[in-house]
Amino acid sequence: MDEGKRVGLVLGSGSSRGWAHIGAIEALLEENIPIDFIVGCSVGSYIAALHAGNGLSNLKEFLLGMDGKKVFSYFDIVVPRSGLLNGTKKVKELFTMHTDAVTFSDLNIPVMMVATDLDTGDKVVLKSGELIKALRATMSFPGLFAPVKVKGRWLVDGGLVDPVPVGIARATDADIVIAVDLNSSIVSRRNHTPANNEESKKENHPRGEMIEKLSAVYENAESNFKKKMSDFLGTDPSMPDIMETLTNSVSIMQERITRINLAVDPPDILIQPRLGEMKMMDFNHVEHAIEEGYIGVKEKIEDIRMLL
Repeated sequence: MDEGKRVGLVLGSGSSRGWAHIGAIEALLEENIPIDFIVGCSVGSYIAALHAGNGLSNLKEFLLGMDGKKVFSYFDIVVPRSGLLNGTKKVKELFTMHTDAVTFSDLNIPVMMVATDLDTGDKVVLKSGELIKALRATMSFPGLFAPVKVKGRWLVDGGLVDPVPVGIARATDADIVIAVDLNSSIVSRRNHTPANNEESKKENHPRGEMIEKLSAVYENAESNFKKKMSDFLGTDPSMPDIMETLTNSVSIMQERITRINLAVDPPDILIQPRLGEMKMMDFNHVEHAIEEGYIGVKEKIEDIRMLL
């Protein structure tokens, strides 16, 4: 390998598909591929910061032992004025339980996070200051999470303008850019059924009673809300709800934007985990997503080595 070559890793947005980034990083480390810096968008920023803060293995253990649907119990419900969820308190909890890093300067390798200026539509790159504030900004899914004010600008999810920010990595003088795109519609070659039975959940990683209660509250509230709205509006109960409509719409938009951006500014290595069957909020497919990210990198290892 050429020790002088600078490798930039780009981790794209993709909500629950983001766990694939864990497998991708594991495969790169296993093959001794250097990662000099990471550019993340949305969930890609979260994984990037945890890797650079030595917390990725803790996160993986936590996720594999937890019912994915309960991840939503880690967000704060607020009055739906600017977003259904606040998230600051619980995003902080989900981050600090795995790492002691507080600011960007605490990270072992440089990390940059992409967000969107809600007023101008400009792409904003966050690379200094408080990690939690930056994470909340880059992960503020429009309509779902409330926007975050950073230096006088209201910021939301970077996936609105650049779901896989290859250009930022290029501008940071990367000799080789490896990008992980989660917005591909490619479907997995393997049949996968998430382990949902209660016995396996308890056996693998028992969680506290509080999490169980929170989850039950949210699930009951969601089903009751759907029924009442259907009765009130006289709509078909099978009609996609507002959450599904919102997330699927943004997912379609991000896939189109990603395709255009990658055509204009392609990475040297493009990893596209086969997660096309997963919806954005399928948080109970953790193991499957990690595995597909791992396989995606392994399939490109020889190409990466050629470049290095």
